[in-house]
Amino acid sequence: MLKNMRNIGIMAHIDAGKTTTTERILYYTGKSHRIGEVDDGEAIMDWMEQEQERGITIQSAATTTYWKEHQINIIDTPGHVDFTAEVERSLRVLDGAVAIFDAVRGVEPQTETVWHQAERYHVPVIGYVNKMDRVGADFFQVLEDVHAKFGINLAALQLPIGKESGFEGVIDLIAMEEVRWDAADDGETMIRTPIAAERQALAAEWREKLIDTLSTVSEPITDQYLAGNEIESALIKKELRGAVLTHAILPIFAGASRRNMGVQPLIDAVVDYLPAPDEVAPALGHHLKKEEDVQVPCDPKGTPLGLVFKIQNDREAGSLCYVRIYSGSIKPGAVVFNVGKKKRERANRILRMHSNKSEPLDELSAGDIGVIIGMKEAQTGDTIGSEGWPVILEKMQFPEPVISVSIEPRTMSDQDKLKDILALLSKEDPTFTTRENEETGQLVISGMGELHLDVLVTRILKEYNLGAKVGNPQVTYRESVSKTVERTESFSRVIAGKENAAQLTLKVESLPRGSGNRYTCAAKNKDAPEAIFDAVERGVTGAFASGIVLGYPCIDIGVTLTDLKYSELTGTDFAFEACASLGFDEACRSAEPILLEPIMAVDLFAPSEFVGDVMSLVTQRGGQVQSMESRTGADQVKATAPMAKMFGFMTALRSVSQGRATFTMVFSHFEKKSER
Repeated sequence: MLKNMRNIGIMAHIDAGKTTTTERILYYTGKSHRIGEVDDGEAIMDWMEQEQERGITIQSAATTTYWKEHQINIIDTPGHVDFTAEVERSLRVLDGAVAIFDAVRGVEPQTETVWHQAERYHVPVIGYVNKMDRVGADFFQVLEDVHAKFGINLAALQLPIGKESGFEGVIDLIAMEEVRWDAADDGETMIRTPIAAERQALAAEWREKLIDTLSTVSEPITDQYLAGNEIESALIKKELRGAVLTHAILPIFAGASRRNMGVQPLIDAVVDYLPAPDEVAPALGHHLKKEEDVQVPCDPKGTPLGLVFKIQNDREAGSLCYVRIYSGSIKPGAVVFNVGKKKRERANRILRMHSNKSEPLDELSAGDIGVIIGMKEAQTGDTIGSEGWPVILEKMQFPEPVISVSIEPRTMSDQDKLKDILALLSKEDPTFTTRENEETGQLVISGMGELHLDVLVTRILKEYNLGAKVGNPQVTYRESVSKTVERTESFSRVIAGKENAAQLTLKVESLPRGSGNRYTCAAKNKDAPEAIFDAVERGVTGAFASGIVLGYPCIDIGVTLTDLKYSELTGTDFAFEACASLGFDEACRSAEPILLEPIMAVDLFAPSEFVGDVMSLVTQRGGQVQSMESRTGADQVKATAPMAKMFGFMTALRSVSQGRATFTMVFSHFEKKSER
């Protein structure tokens, strides 16, 4: 039943405890019989060899578990900024999320990134302050930080009893009880006791704050409060659920997952406050034939429609297509239609995933998440459904890769094998691209950061057992235009005795930064078949990737087809595709092409005595300091800097701060390369 299903993600900054918390959820719900530790390389959800070696999550892992007659589909997402795409595609298909905050560090840079991603997809969130047992933990400071950074109303549903090494449990502000966990059975037994006398005043104060916050968005609570009645727990939960679903309130819980404290109330909160698939707004789709946007209600009896949000290659089974079904249902052996590619494919098998293990399913219905095996053409972001209802779901937006390295096999005989491996990896990961340098013949791979490329190269060397030589990291620049130019291009070539000819006019113009490329057809030629217009679009969109002058991909260019001359005798798809590509190239060369470089947003944490040296280091590298704020234990500096100047920054930062400063760096935007 839909109302007993939850699709949730665990999201946070690296090292906040996402995977550790997920491992406890699996243990307490009976999905696993032991607790896997990230630090020991034994976490069930971190199944990749590199995840176990590095102690970080690289690929989002899906699993399903059951709690109090509810099915919970969980996706454990990475926390490192280089793997933002994994978080992006997970949030696109989830109905709710658990945001984990570090009790010492509060809101960290990647926490902000994933929070805004969740906002963009309107995903309701509950908060969990983890690591209450660490030195420097401050629950109330984290509440202030979250409120200041996100501007959302908070409702603390628990208060910690003690902190740091003295953390022993929580006060439940709804039941007004103290809760502790029995260490003898790994926290499985929860012990509830009345609130101790010395903590009653604090509990009463925060219970009042909870009711006060809730009364701002709930009339029934306000009425009961004004009437002086005791407000029942069931009413608080009901009204709080409504407030979470409308993003009006963020409920906050506390715990120390590593010490098996605080996890069961968090699972209860997932069931109590996060939405079922039919409680969120219907998915939006675009009907290709009617040319209109349509809503897709979550109905298992509706027309089948789903979104492929992740591809994972399996050596034995081929492509594992992770799919969220929004409408209808799909059974093993059914024919599914790839709406965007206009291709029929067969769903040979349907699986329920538990990390890297699986179990077969008889059916995948609306609201559920599973894996389909057998679809060879599918890619991340594709919509699958039926030919009778050609609706395409909103595509996911991924950031541009900003760093590249050259890679070549140790022996020429491995060249084709390397290309096949790179094609598989880029199909899995939309932020990983590969191209061949036409002048040198070198293969160049691009990704989101040094760690991202390091992980992918290690996979090539170890997982696929291929010897390869890798060059030094290089910045991935972009090209664009700065003027508007219109150009008419003609093409004529005789192939196998048949003339292939085409003529068309293209207008190219500069678009605002961050707009992406855009192709528009404004030519009206009733004689030309649809296939000719498709060929022109293919020619233009294919040319975006090959650059203008230096061969870097193009961005923020608008191309409009304004005129087209077609002859039945000589007009072929091939001629118009080639003509469009040539016309684009010539028009862009006349439109004053410019080179754009990636600018990174840099977040630094440093003890106050080193802040001056850290800021000086950033400005020496062409960076600009945007802001600085004092935090508990360390100051935070926000800056922007050109990617080209940031190689080796970690070594220099450690040198000026005695190894005590840390930083994260994420792509911000492209801007015209300055002559520094």
